[in-house]
Amino acid sequence: MNGDFVIGGVFSIHYQMHIVIHNYTTKPEPSRCGGSLITRELRFSRTMIFAIEEINNSTELLPGITLGYQIFDSCASVPMAVDVAFQLSNGQDPVFYKDRNCSQSGVVMAAVGDSPSTPSISISRIIGSFNIPLVSYFATCACLSDKQQHPSFFRTIPSDQFQADALVKLVKHFGWTWIGAVRSNSDYGNYGMASFLNAAQKEGICVEYSEAFSWTDTHRKIQRVADVIRRSTALVVVAFIASAEMRVLLEELILEPPPPRQWIGSEVWITDPNLMSFSFCAGAIGVGIQQSVIPGLRDFLLELSPNDVAASLVLTEFWEEAFNCTLTKNGEPHKKMCDGTEDIKTLKNPYTETSQLRVTNMVYKAVYAVAHAIHNAVCKETNFRTQCNKNSHLESKQVLSKLKLVNFSQNGYPVSFDANGDPVAFYELVNWQKSESGDIELVTVGYYDASLPKGQELHINRNITWVEGGTKVPMSVCTEICPQGTRKVLQKGKPICCYDCIPCPEGEISNMTDSTDCFPCPGEFWPNAEKDTCFPKPVEFLSFDEVLAAILVAFSGFGACLAVITAVIFFHHRTTPVVRANNSELSFLLLFSLTLCFLCSLTFIGAPSEWSCMLRHTAFGITFVLCISCVLGKTAVVLMAFKATYPGGNFMKWFGPPQQRMTVILLTLIQVLICTVWLVLSPPFPVKNLTTYKEKIILECALGSAVGFWAVLGYIGLLAVFCFVLAVLARKLPDNFNEAKMITFSMLIFCSVWITFIPAYFSSPGKFTVAVEIFAILASSFGLILCIFAPKCFIIMLQPEKNSKKYLMNKN
Repeated sequence: MNGDFVIGGVFSIHYQMHIVIHNYTTKPEPSRCGGSLITRELRFSRTMIFAIEEINNSTELLPGITLGYQIFDSCASVPMAVDVAFQLSNGQDPVFYKDRNCSQSGVVMAAVGDSPSTPSISISRIIGSFNIPLVSYFATCACLSDKQQHPSFFRTIPSDQFQADALVKLVKHFGWTWIGAVRSNSDYGNYGMASFLNAAQKEGICVEYSEAFSWTDTHRKIQRVADVIRRSTALVVVAFIASAEMRVLLEELILEPPPPRQWIGSEVWITDPNLMSFSFCAGAIGVGIQQSVIPGLRDFLLELSPNDVAASLVLTEFWEEAFNCTLTKNGEPHKKMCDGTEDIKTLKNPYTETSQLRVTNMVYKAVYAVAHAIHNAVCKETNFRTQCNKNSHLESKQVLSKLKLVNFSQNGYPVSFDANGDPVAFYELVNWQKSESGDIELVTVGYYDASLPKGQELHINRNITWVEGGTKVPMSVCTEICPQGTRKVLQKGKPICCYDCIPCPEGEISNMTDSTDCFPCPGEFWPNAEKDTCFPKPVEFLSFDEVLAAILVAFSGFGACLAVITAVIFFHHRTTPVVRANNSELSFLLLFSLTLCFLCSLTFIGAPSEWSCMLRHTAFGITFVLCISCVLGKTAVVLMAFKATYPGGNFMKWFGPPQQRMTVILLTLIQVLICTVWLVLSPPFPVKNLTTYKEKIILECALGSAVGFWAVLGYIGLLAVFCFVLAVLARKLPDNFNEAKMITFSMLIFCSVWITFIPAYFSSPGKFTVAVEIFAILASSFGLILCIFAPKCFIIMLQPEKNSKKYLMNKN
């Protein structure tokens, strides 16, 4: 249509070019399109006509100006797109403006189109050299945002870069980390998938396979892609693919349906109603262009009469295919003649489908964007009126500069361009859901708004139907989620999403799923059985509540009672020869010290404290020295008693009761001095032992000074060995009252116990160290009281006839 200013239009109304064989002997035929008619693209082209007619009837936009149009079919092919681009750049035959010699009606001010990205790239490169702006409604390749290569390119549909980001956030939102990917082998598919994979990698999403194909590929190639999808383990398949390729792929898959797959679709095919007949894709989800309403468009599309159709070759082809009839007598012989009763309102195809206008609105907005740019170039506001100069010598570069600045709303939908010629990205999240009748319907379940702050772009506000009609989000991961208490270990030669779940090592936890590492618990904490939480370590010490402690307390009490009973027996029979002959004063002192030895073992039981640690070791050291000193005194008295019987001997005056007391006191004071120095310089103190057991804390008494501890033990051992030597020397002395034999046995037991104690002390863990020490105290104490006093008590209580001076003086 002619006009004051002409807008070009490029649409892929047919699938392919008509194949021409060049034999170089005749003039080649003009390029023309072949293949089936794409009725949706026909709707797009008719929408452009509708928008231009609406603008021409407007009193606000370009008043008094008539816009014309020149619409071309690019056949979705680069050669035809190049041909169209040159026609747009060169202008048309003068016949278009023979009555308006001074006008620019034949020169295209701007162009709208094309649908595919690849033809749009070709057109943009050519007409961009002449500063003719190209506003696409469906070319989404991110490469077209490069202003150095495409300085005059604009679009009303968002770039694939935004679409890729939206798809990645969608996949990430549902926790899918193991996906398959298929794409069109075109600029749209390759650039779009490259953007998607780059963003997916940053989000930790792994791709099992990435396949590219074209609908013109051989059946074998398409079958191979279908087999890859069938054999894959990834449940989710992201398809950055054009409708033509998607149809070919689904037709191949339906021959041998694969296991259930959750399809994630780009905006090209996810909103294509022609593909919704493939029921095994129900549950597919993807991003789609926003739904819209264009008042009056449906009536315009359906206002086609046979006469209108006959005036256009394209409409004629559409009409004849839709109603399977012919409008001309020279038409196909097998078709009947159209009789005029055909009603386009009864048709159900993409041309008449206007319930969800998505890309159609992009065409509508593109036409209005160009019109606003022309308006801003040739119109001025004067006295609250808009005046436009239809005779203005307008050039395309002026339209280009004004187009960069347009900012308006049409039917409530904003239109503007950023520095790259892209609009603000807004997508609807659409879901293929089965209706009650069994048909698949396109349902909007959320949206993606790139203008919102980062992390808030994606919103889902409606329930989603998943693959096989499920209501629960399907899982698509290479490896199941590693639970808490485990960590991820990558599988060799596989993507980072494929890993093994290894339990955390001892002493470490992980309190998050899919943790890459475990971390150790603090020193006084230990993991629970599941290794997902640190709990305070149980504190262990020899408590009075334990069975072992109760047994030791019982033996300690029994030993103390035994010493007291023995003392009572000796006191009651203190005048008898057995008691008097065995140095009764030292015997009572020995029984007193043995009682203390039995009782001092109780200080080792219970939670260690500063006072108990100092008391237990010093009490033990001093009482045992007192005990051994008494035994040593008794042994010396026995030995000296026999030496005094020899002629001229005067030894006993040095071993009388005062000397015996002084000896015991002196020997005990030496131990008291050692203990005092130990306590002053480096006393024992309570400590939490975290090294013996990793999983629990041992409360124990640290020695403070190891030298002090071994000095105390060494002094006891020295006295015991000296006593043992003296007892051995006196063991064969005559007479029945000689107790050197019993002392020898007692010292032998004593030394054996404490020699055994040393390795047992160092090898016993935790509270058993204390138990060993208590056992050594009790064993040596029982050895002394039983070996020294049991024979005497036996005579006193059971053999009183032997408790006489005559019997005791009888030399054996």
